[in-house]
Amino acid sequence: MSLARRERSDAGRLSSGTAHRAFFRLLLCGFALLAPPAQAAPAPAPLQPLIDATPSGGTLVLPPGTYAGPATIDRPMVVDGGGKAHIDGLGKGSVLRVHTNSAVIRGLVLTNSGDSHDRVDSALVVEGDFNRIEGNRIEDVLFGITLHRANDNVVIRNVIRSRPVDLADRGDGLRLWYGTGNRIEGNDIAQIRDVTISNAPRNRYIGNRIRDSRRAMNFLFAGRSLVEGNDLQYNATGLTILNSDGIVIRRNRIAHAMDASGAGVALKESSAALIHDNEIIHCAVGIMADSPLHSLNRISIIGNRLSHNITGINFYGERGGHLIYHNRFEHNLWQATVGGDEKNDLNVWYNNYWDDYEGFDRNADGVGDTPYEIHAFADRIWMDTPMARFFRNSPVLELLDFLERLAPFSSPVLVLRDTAPVAHARRERP
Repeated sequence: MSLARRERSDAGRLSSGTAHRAFFRLLLCGFALLAPPAQAAPAPAPLQPLIDATPSGGTLVLPPGTYAGPATIDRPMVVDGGGKAHIDGLGKGSVLRVHTNSAVIRGLVLTNSGDSHDRVDSALVVEGDFNRIEGNRIEDVLFGITLHRANDNVVIRNVIRSRPVDLADRGDGLRLWYGTGNRIEGNDIAQIRDVTISNAPRNRYIGNRIRDSRRAMNFLFAGRSLVEGNDLQYNATGLTILNSDGIVIRRNRIAHAMDASGAGVALKESSAALIHDNEIIHCAVGIMADSPLHSLNRISIIGNRLSHNITGINFYGERGGHLIYHNRFEHNLWQATVGGDEKNDLNVWYNNYWDDYEGFDRNADGVGDTPYEIHAFADRIWMDTPMARFFRNSPVLELLDFLERLAPFSSPVLVLRDTAPVAHARRERP
């Protein structure tokens, strides 16, 4: 075949292929024109008309689906979502408000509140008494559950998450302000800023799990409260108790509060507190407390396990006012530090187990033959001078402390004396 004929044949094939492709494009465009237009997702039905149609004392059972908030409940009723009714706040204010007594809110999924800290935009705001908030799931909101001037409510078995933003930009998982007689039990709270209890005495917090927050629970003017059986892990600080007399903290597990200024339990200007039978593990400071406001209203620290902390116990301010009985101090970098002046220790340390006790128990009564004592040598520098704590564990201070213990050039200061130390570790609590 000649070159000219071959070129004409190739050109024919190319033009034929181009024509076929153009035909198929036109065909596809025709099908697209004939296809019905895509339908936009329907807007969720508003929840408020369904609430308004429910009589006082009635029950509103929501079928599975999505409903639009915000909405307000202003009379007693039961709202039951069965775990499959989703209330979307559409980013406006609080998703659901309960402005009544004796309502039950159960099995709802509450999301997408507003983003105002000033307005305390929440998933659920309760402004009434004797309500029950049970088994709800709260996520992608600013604040979780807010109890405002609310008494004798039950908040039980809810799952609460704030938004996945920086810690300071989150809201409180639970916020209780001016309320008494409430029971907060069995809730799973994470990815929040704090749980805040303010001006709210005589409430109970039992069996909650709180993690990934700044302060797991922050009490201010919230005396006579019970904090029992909670699991608080990976928070900057576990429990912060301010101006709250008569608080009872027992059988909690507080772990991994390793923020530089954090503690498992921190008390300030609070008297007559009982810290009993807790496990406080791997914290910057296990228990931190100043002296009680009233000399007769002592802080009792009894039967706790303080283990793997940088400092087991830190008392600061004036010496005295603490009773420390039957605790276990294990594997702490410093068992205890006590601030204040150079006078005798006015705290009472008795029958604690210290894993670095070097005495004997010759009569096998379980009590050491000699007292357990901690003396401060060069480490007194950073105990009494807060600015010097930056250099704690530095080679210079460690060398100075070693030389001071080897050949003291001044009298060491007695930090504490346990007159009846336990000679052998007790069995761990199951």
